Amino acid sequence: MTQQDSATAVEFPIPPAPTLYHPAPQLAQLRAHQPVAKVTLDDGTTGYLVTRYADVRQVLIDPRFSRAAANAMGPGGAQTGVSMLAEDSMISLDPPEHTRLRRLVAGAFTARRVEQLRPKVRALVDELLAEVTARPHPVDLVEHFSLPLPVRVICELLGVPPQDQHIFHAWSDTVMSDASRDPDEIRSTIVKLGEYFGKLIADKRATPADDLMTALIAARDEGDRLTEKELLNLCFGLLIAGHETTANQINMFLLTLMSFPEEYQRLAASPELVPQAVEELMRFVQLGDSSSNGLPRITTEAVELSGVTIPAGSVVLTSALAANRDESVFSDPDRLDLSREVAQHLSFGAGAHHCLGAQLARMELQEALSGLLRHLPGLQIAVPDSQLRFKSGMILRSLETLPVTWQHEA
Repeated sequence: MTQQDSATAVEFPIPPAPTLYHPAPQLAQLRAHQPVAKVTLDDGTTGYLVTRYADVRQVLIDPRFSRAAANAMGPGGAQTGVSMLAEDSMISLDPPEHTRLRRLVAGAFTARRVEQLRPKVRALVDELLAEVTARPHPVDLVEHFSLPLPVRVICELLGVPPQDQHIFHAWSDTVMSDASRDPDEIRSTIVKLGEYFGKLIADKRATPADDLMTALIAARDEGDRLTEKELLNLCFGLLIAGHETTANQINMFLLTLMSFPEEYQRLAASPELVPQAVEELMRFVQLGDSSSNGLPRITTEAVELSGVTIPAGSVVLTSALAANRDESVFSDPDRLDLSREVAQHLSFGAGAHHCLGAQLARMELQEALSGLLRHLPGLQIAVPDSQLRFKSGMILRSLETLPVTWQHEA
C-alpha cells in the first residue's frame, strides 16, 4: 500500500453492521485495502482510522500516540458520555501520571487477588441462578442475573451499597451514551455521580472499611498520592467500568452462542472449554457497533503504519472489531470456534491502558457461563432476534431485557 491510497477520505462513521454477530463489511474492506484510512470527523477534523491487528496494537502500546494530547485537544466534535467522563480521569493520561494512578488500584485486580474472589463469585452465581430457576418461564436474565452479578461484585470490591444499584445504573446508562445524548444531561449526571461518591467518601472517612474505596481514601489522606478530584473520578470510573461492560458481555455471549448452536452444544458437553470459550467470545462478539472506535489518540510525531505516514498532531482512531477479525492473525476469523487457541485479542486493549479489570471480567464471565451451563440446561432465548430491544443511544449493545427458557426438571 502506498501513502496515496489513504488520500481519499472514507465514509465515516462506518455504517452499522447488518447483523449482530459480524462487523460491518466495510471494516474488512478497509483492513484489506485502506488499513490506515483518512476519515472526516464530526467537527471537520481529519483523522485516521486503523483496522489491522498489528497497527491497532501499535497505536495502543506506542507512546507516540498520546491520550493526554487527545484529551487536551478534544478532537472529533460531538462527545460521548465516556469521552466527557474521561476528561479528568486515568484513561486520559499518559505515563508517568497514568502510572501513578493505576498503581494505586492495580493491586485489587491482580490475577492472584481475582482468583481469591472466585469462590465468592461462584457462590453468588449459584445464588442468583437458584432464584432464576424458581421463577416461572420465561425469565428476564438482564434483571435477574447478568446485571446483578457484576454489580454486586464491583460493589463489594469497591465498597458501594448494592441497594443503590437502581440509582447508579441509571446514571451509568447516561454516561455510556453515544453522541446523540444531550451533553448537558451527561454533564448533569457526572455531577450527580460526584455528589453521590462525595457522600460515600465522607461516610468511609468516618467509618473506614475493608474495601478499595477506603484504601484509595487512605492514599489521598495519608499518602497525598492523589487529589480529591482524582479520588472521585477513580471511584465512579471503577464502578461504571466494573459492571456495565461485563453485564452486556454476558448477554451478547448468550445471544451469540444461541446463534451458533453447534458451538453451544460443544460447550455444554465440554464445560472445561469455558476459559477458552470466554477468550474466543471476547474476540468474536460485537459488543459495540462499527462506529465504536475507542478513545482517540494524537500523534506526537510523524508515525508510519502500513506504509502510510501519519503526520504529527493527527487524530488516530482504532477499531478493535476489525483487528479481532484480522485473517493474518486469526485463521478463519469470521467462524466462532470455542476450541480455538486464541492469539491475544484486543478487546481489553493493550499497553499502558490495557483494561485494569481484565482479570476480574474474565473470571466473572467464566463463572457466569459455567453457572448457566450448570443451572439452565437446554437454555434458549424466548424471543427471536427481531424482537430483542436494545437501549437507544448507547455506545455498547445494551439489552433492555433478555427473556430465556430452559429445560424443566422431570
